[in-house]
Amino acid sequence: MRTHTTAPVVLDRREGPYGEVVLRRHGELLQIIANGCFLMDTSDGRSERLLVDAARDSLDGRPGPAVLIGGLGVGFSLAHAAADPRWGRITVVEREAAIIDWHRSGPLAELSAAALADPRTRILHTDLVTYINGAAEPLSGTPETYDALCLDIDNGPDWTVTEGNNSLYSPAGLAACKARLTPGGVLAVWSAKPSSAFDDALRNAGFHQVRTEEIAVARGVPDVVHLGVRAA
Repeated sequence: MRTHTTAPVVLDRREGPYGEVVLRRHGELLQIIANGCFLMDTSDGRSERLLVDAARDSLDGRPGPAVLIGGLGVGFSLAHAAADPRWGRITVVEREAAIIDWHRSGPLAELSAAALADPRTRILHTDLVTYINGAAEPLSGTPETYDALCLDIDNGPDWTVTEGNNSLYSPAGLAACKARLTPGGVLAVWSAKPSSAFDDALRNAGFHQVRTEEIAVARGVPDVVHLGVRAA
């Protein structure tokens, strides 16, 4: 286990429409804090990579599937998707301008520079809940569909970063997610702990092949990815 003997150093602090967002360095790690709540750091990334791989493996082998990644975070999911030539269009929705800046010209660029330069990648600066609920694409003027939705904007369906995110995991929110998926497309949701209630919610929303994949940990509760497939 990596330990730190020094206090975290704040690299940037921003006030945005959803509150305070902080980027700090703690030893070798970069950490993102939102409204005093620890969101993520650069220590591991296994569960973020699982989020992308489990979604891809749940598809039917279609060529060049399009993936929407909800939440840029420290960039693990984006970097992993861009490193995989099997993905086609890669869209990332991020509501915090500060996080986008930290990737484009700040300390997090060391993780995401290659992915951001990939021609398949585009970053949309908007709120994921608003976008999922039918916000039109900037160029086409119509809502776009995806083969996979990989959502990682909260600590899980039961522990949201802001109150407004709760609607994403409601029956209406899951119906909106399903509408954004192509037939046979997959919804993958990252969570810091398993939620049998959310698995039930996916089934009640009409998703098939609902399952949970876990990241093994030495102790404590494992990170998980909840998965459900839209009927073909």
